[in-house]
Amino acid sequence: MLTKEIIVKIENASLVDGLAIIASFFPNEAVFSSSLGQEDQVITDAICSNKIPVEIITLDTGRLFYETYDLIEKTNARYKTNLKIYFPEAADVETFVTTKGMNSFYESVENRKECCYIRKVKPLNRALAGAKVWITGLRADQSDNRKDMPMIEWDEQRQLYKYNPLINWSYEKVIEYINEHNVPYNSLHDKGFISIGCAPCTRPIEAGEDARAGRWWWEVSKKECGLHVSV
Repeated sequence: MLTKEIIVKIENASLVDGLAIIASFFPNEAVFSSSLGQEDQVITDAICSNKIPVEIITLDTGRLFYETYDLIEKTNARYKTNLKIYFPEAADVETFVTTKGMNSFYESVENRKECCYIRKVKPLNRALAGAKVWITGLRADQSDNRKDMPMIEWDEQRQLYKYNPLINWSYEKVIEYINEHNVPYNSLHDKGFISIGCAPCTRPIEAGEDARAGRWWWEVSKKECGLHVSV
């Protein structure tokens, strides 16, 4: 268990130092789940460039943008790594599509939640099985749902620590890091896509819109897929 003193030390550490402390306390038990967004690419760069022993995984929902797949290849080539990819269970997808339809997530929030659960939540749960720390790229100013999230919290459902090293970073700081370190990122970001998920569920945002306004834009919800908070 992390003591209050260690948590404070991590909270006051740099990105690299915080990741290193976590890795040292939980050897082979820290998993970083990357959605391949700009924040996640910053963390990937910090881990790989400094050879911090943290496993990096990502989820292939089966409905990602081509540009996202391209970024996986560029990331692997840049850092000479091999991101571990988790897929949804084929039987789950087949049943959902057969009974409800390929694009039934447009019809109701309940259908969308079920699709996200099958394609994201269940694969993530498999990826985190046995882990003691789950590292994410969440930032407080991404949405109202995340503004009060601490840097380190206990995930009761999964029985592990959740470490959000960029929670207090601004979007500008993320971009500054990407430019300074020449970090590869999704080319869709240059076309107005800020938060990028599955292709059918993501659109570019307009000036002045919330960063997650382009996700599930057809519904009124908390703009989450269920990985971090209830939708």
